[in-house]
Amino acid sequence: MAQSAETESNLPPKREFRAVWIATVDNIDWPSSKTLLPEEQQEEFSELLDFHKRVGMNAVFVQVRAAGDAFYAKSPEPWSEWLTGVQGRKPEPMWDPLDFMITEAHKRGLEFHAWLNLNRLVHKSSKSVSAENISRLHPEWILTYDGYKLFDFGIPEVRKFITDMTVNVAKNYDVDGIHFDDYFYPYAAPGQVIQDDATFRKYSDGYTNKADWRRHNVDLLVKQIHEALEALNPRLKFGISPFGVWRNKDRDAEGSKTFGALASYDDLFADSRRWVKEGWIDYIAPQVYFSSGFNRVPYKNLVDWWTENRFDRHLYIGMGAYRVGNKDKDSHWSNPAEIPNQVRYFRDSEADGSIFFSSRSLRANSLGFVDSLRRDLFKYPALIPTMPWKDKVPPLSPKSLKATLLSRGIELTWEQPDEASDGDKAWYYVIYRFPPDEKATAHDPRRILGMCYEGEKFVDMTAEAGKRYVYYVTAVDRLHNEGRPIGPLRVEVHDQKLVRF
Repeated sequence: MAQSAETESNLPPKREFRAVWIATVDNIDWPSSKTLLPEEQQEEFSELLDFHKRVGMNAVFVQVRAAGDAFYAKSPEPWSEWLTGVQGRKPEPMWDPLDFMITEAHKRGLEFHAWLNLNRLVHKSSKSVSAENISRLHPEWILTYDGYKLFDFGIPEVRKFITDMTVNVAKNYDVDGIHFDDYFYPYAAPGQVIQDDATFRKYSDGYTNKADWRRHNVDLLVKQIHEALEALNPRLKFGISPFGVWRNKDRDAEGSKTFGALASYDDLFADSRRWVKEGWIDYIAPQVYFSSGFNRVPYKNLVDWWTENRFDRHLYIGMGAYRVGNKDKDSHWSNPAEIPNQVRYFRDSEADGSIFFSSRSLRANSLGFVDSLRRDLFKYPALIPTMPWKDKVPPLSPKSLKATLLSRGIELTWEQPDEASDGDKAWYYVIYRFPPDEKATAHDPRRILGMCYEGEKFVDMTAEAGKRYVYYVTAVDRLHNEGRPIGPLRVEVHDQKLVRF
């Protein structure tokens, strides 16, 4: 199969990250109610994954720490009230949602990223706070602000606790990645002041400017988590989804062509650009929740800026699906083509993909924008982009490709490849099918017949009698490096039997 670096510009993308955020806080996306039985929660989650797979997604980000709580059993923090009804109450019957969710995602070929909120201990909508909540155990670590209880990042023990909590998830669960959202220091609330004067006096670390000191605290935390995850598992992905604007150009010549907008650097004390530049994260997913026609913060300007400031790390565009069709001051969101056009734009800008907020918005399919994704933009499958700084060794080729005619189609079978030089075998397989007169290529996703995530067999149920087909199968490793194919296997269904040609 041709491995030429040249690709046709009009082909759909062979590699593109396509993901969705599944929010658990206040039961936004899952579970739909905190009174559901575990069996109902499991069924609901599996249906959710089936839906997103049908839309064309290849990854999910599930919020497993929403507010000083946990959606997993092996946690120093109490069970979430949005899972069991009361914070600290264990599921009945007992199960581990995170183990279940990872298994279900991987079965469907979806990457699973554990999404942790790193600053919240008590949410405005919390109805119960366990005696085991860190805000009760360590009140000296806490900032109270706008109805929330939050971590004080200036305290070294706080940063250590957050790092340990994060590493604990990566150590105990087979996640593909660890993910943080945009909550660092809080979004400003009128008349509220962050009460961290005492912490600043005690831990100023030579800083005289409090804003710089706060940014330093967040930098320390991000770097510390990066180093801890790297030491535990260098192949684990780590990324952050900050507010879309790093800095506005009127404040900083290196900032984006945006005007008067809230900025991650200035308002949330989160120097998001630095994290990518320093290589502390593997991807950045800025929340570009603005329309193409919004004059102060145009979608295209932000995508352009992040494309130029990605520093050889992956860039996934955070998409504001929740705004489509809503009664919004920005009338551009009433255009059903807004999100599809945004997808086309980031593709042309060579971003690596997108993450949609959130699951509920995709399921609502407001103005039919999800139909556009499924029928057109995400019609063909896409492999997840590789991360060569983590792993660039492809797996070896599968062995012994064979075909058998069944009543329901042509069954292809093969054997696992031997271990590659880095010890990797296959994580999944890609099955390609070509007509006999077409030159085979690895670059055209329209020729991907399917992907196989369990075992070494695949049934082509669309094969027609009297037609000739050429098959190839490749092995792909955990970080999506694709090996050389086995093939060609040339077959024709003839007189109710399979003939090689």
